[in-house]
Amino acid sequence: MTKKWIDVAASEDCSDGAGIEVIADSEIIAVFRLNGDLFAIDGVCAHQGGPVAQGRVEHGCVTCPWHGWQYEIPTGIQTINRKPLQKTFPVREREDRIEVQVEID
Repeated sequence: MTKKWIDVAASEDCSDGAGIEVIADSEIIAVFRLNGDLFAIDGVCAHQGGPVAQGRVEHGCVTCPWHGWQYEIPTGIQTINRKPLQKTFPVREREDRIEVQVEID
C-alpha cells in the first residue's frame, strides 16, 4: 500500500469545535478542529453508518446524530466499550488547505 496526502478542504471550512465531512480517494472522513488542532476519523459511524461529521462535539468527543454513539475524536475510541471502532487518519494544514493521508492501491 502507498500512502498519499490528499487536499480535501480549505482551512477556513473547519471551524474550532466542529467537524466537516470530506472525501479522500474512496474514504469518507470526518475532520474536526479542537483547540486549533486537526483530527481525522472515519466519517461513517461503526454502529449503523451515520454521518459522524454532523455530530455534536463536546469535551473532545463526537456524538453520532443517528443513534448517539460517541467517539473520542483524537483516537476513534468508542466511549462505552473503549474499543477503537473509528479508523483515524493523519491530517495536516499546508498553505491554508487541509490534507488527509490515505492508503491507496
